[in-house]
Amino acid sequence: MKRQVIALALLLPCLAFAQLPTKEPAKAPAKPAATGPLATVNGVQIPRQRLEVVLQQQVARGASDREPLRAQVREALINNELLIQEANRSGIAKKAEVLQQLDITRQEVIANAVVTEHLRVNPVSDADIQKEYDRARSQTGDREFKARHILVATEDDAKSVLADLKKGGKFDDISQKRSLDEGTRPRGGDLDWNVPRNFDKAFADAMLKLEKGEMTEAPVRSRFGFHVIQLDDVRPVNFPPLAQVKQQIQQRLVGQKIDGYIRDLRANSKIE
Repeated sequence: MKRQVIALALLLPCLAFAQLPTKEPAKAPAKPAATGPLATVNGVQIPRQRLEVVLQQQVARGASDREPLRAQVREALINNELLIQEANRSGIAKKAEVLQQLDITRQEVIANAVVTEHLRVNPVSDADIQKEYDRARSQTGDREFKARHILVATEDDAKSVLADLKKGGKFDDISQKRSLDEGTRPRGGDLDWNVPRNFDKAFADAMLKLEKGEMTEAPVRSRFGFHVIQLDDVRPVNFPPLAQVKQQIQQRLVGQKIDGYIRDLRANSKIE
């Protein structure tokens, strides 16, 4: 079906579902379910279930299951069948590159089905999302810091920077001239607002000891080199409410579940 969905997009640009009204109209009385094939093309029946599968995929992407959409999908499926029959007639369907692509698509469909079943049996629960939210919030802390720094290669270089600053040199000017941090050097070493966990631990520990407006008295060594740090400001963290980030957390946890599942499969398999 994946190949057919792609063909649907190619054959019918009018299936731009985002342009369809998003507000559901009042529901009409239920119609009796249609039976029999969706259509018959040169004696070949198109199963009605094919229409339902494509519709389910489009609804999952935000479309509304309405009669105009059903009519468009029906026409696209008929066009697909005509093209497939022509491919069979002309021999295109038996070309090596076509068969290879079909095999790849088959593997993708089956692999996705296995992942979907795994997630059905092992879903991400609201409790999982709440736990991850609480963990992230606790790690973030309740304050964020606006600091700037000058990064140099050696401790002696850092001591030289400190000496220049104590003589009245401006932090911005010295940073622009001497800092090795290409990302912050043009901004006078400005690191913008960040929570401590976003920094190297040694850097964060030194920064947390500073009061607003203070500068480190000695060079601070991290895995990047030696720093001179100045703390410009501190403010409470504006942590987003759970409702605002719930979907992102769910997506991340789903990705972790899939990664873990595949790691387990690899660990229990012989791969040469």
